[in-house]
Amino acid sequence: MDNLRGALLMILAMAAFAVEDAFIKTAARELPTGQILIVIGVVGGLFFGLLARRRGIRLFTRDLLDPPIMVRNISEILGTIGFITAITTIPLSTASAVAQAMPLVVTLGAALIFGEPVGWRRWSAIFAGLAGVLVIIRPGLQGFDPNALWAVLAVVGLAGRDLSARAVPGRVPHMQLAAYGFLTLIPTGLILLAASGARLVWPDLLHAGLLAGAVGTGMIAYYAITSASRTGDVSFVTPFRFTRMLFALAIGIAIFGERPDALTYLGATVIVGAGIYTFLRERRLAQQGAKTPARGGAAGTPGAPAPAESQGKGRPPR
Repeated sequence: MDNLRGALLMILAMAAFAVEDAFIKTAARELPTGQILIVIGVVGGLFFGLLARRRGIRLFTRDLLDPPIMVRNISEILGTIGFITAITTIPLSTASAVAQAMPLVVTLGAALIFGEPVGWRRWSAIFAGLAGVLVIIRPGLQGFDPNALWAVLAVVGLAGRDLSARAVPGRVPHMQLAAYGFLTLIPTGLILLAASGARLVWPDLLHAGLLAGAVGTGMIAYYAITSASRTGDVSFVTPFRFTRMLFALAIGIAIFGERPDALTYLGATVIVGAGIYTFLRERRLAQQGAKTPARGGAAGTPGAPAPAESQGKGRPPR
């Protein structure tokens, strides 16, 4: 039952993230993207900052200057700039399909940076997933949209965020990192405003409602994904994050009139299949490691790294 509840919470989180993206994409037709991010950052940062204070957690401490936290926040900014720019310039289904490669890049980075063991099967899955990204964006071929590279930047930035989160000292509370995750949206929005030269726009009732919807669904998504990561077996629950692709596809077709072509469907299928295989392979290796006696007769520890969500630090991966 814990696994079932965890899976349902993960599906809820992915649905809420997809709806949040739709609110942002719609609002960005009239409002500057940077302004949208500033609003979400202020409200989300204030909300989690107050929660942290209520629990006696100091929000701004010297830990903010720790290299892993600084790298994490910078990566968050780069990833958010990439993803938000992508969903406002290319089809939502395309941006979301490319973003599904992020867990594979996390596994790749964990092997290259932290020296975590990755066998040939998972290496094959990683390269297959990256090939799926190339199938979707089609660099150098007819139909290539340079704006699709923003989605690639999002994958790299958000993977860097999750990798650096693994090096964050254990003394740093989860709620503190959550507030940092939302507060980084404020400088991100300022950067986008400066780069685009856009001016702040006073939203009318409709666009104020869109902003409120983006903030509300973002909060729901964050609550659901953090609850999912603490409910049931992580290796069982985490693969359900790929349901976000289904929600994004349905929203893109129903609301934005998108019509993904065969290559987009093929690339998305390869990416999602490779990601699910990687998670299942890590689960199997973890189970084998738990059954292998260590020296001295004690039970061995799982050898496979936990997925990014299991770290439970900061904003959830998009």
